[in-house]
Amino acid sequence: MPATAAIAFQPRKTPVQSRSEVTVDAILQATLQVLVSVGKEKLTTTLVAQRAGVSVGTLYQYFPNKSALLQATLRRHMDHVIAAVEDTCKSERNRSIFDQATALIDTYLDAKLNDVNNSASLYAIATDVDGMRIARNVGNRAHRSTTALFSTATERLTCEPELITTMVLCCITGVTRRLLEDKPTQKLLPAIREQLLNMIHAYLKTCTH
Repeated sequence: MPATAAIAFQPRKTPVQSRSEVTVDAILQATLQVLVSVGKEKLTTTLVAQRAGVSVGTLYQYFPNKSALLQATLRRHMDHVIAAVEDTCKSERNRSIFDQATALIDTYLDAKLNDVNNSASLYAIATDVDGMRIARNVGNRAHRSTTALFSTATERLTCEPELITTMVLCCITGVTRRLLEDKPTQKLLPAIREQLLNMIHAYLKTCTH
């Protein structure tokens, strides 16, 4: 990506006081609400400022343009997802790998699909705001944490934990990505979770004694 394009995504300043943090949080929440409501093409900084209850000038103190605003909203969502995954990987150590995988699936699905419309709207803007780079960084963190988790499994593994991590995360993220494209109703999610569990548990049986 050209340097000038990368600069366009950068926030103007980082909030350092609690009041500023509250303002930025309100702006990012409003961005997501407007994005879901009108879509990325019709979203404007004016609409976001109105929804957040701040002036456009205040918004521009933190975000120089629409692209920076959307990227910050996407980044906050991805930070929430990876934080949940890393917390699960810490809390599930030294358990059966089947229990570990189940907890990982539940955490990931809850973080990504708790509100399908929000996640789908953010997924739709990813290619416009350098989302691949954000996703790659988050993916690397998830891979490291999950590998460390599976390394503590109580079973004797017949495959390297890193390889198991690759396969399990590919299954989870692949299914989730397709769901975000199709936007299923909430009532279908329990059945989808059950099928994903069956598929990954069947694979894990081939990796353990």
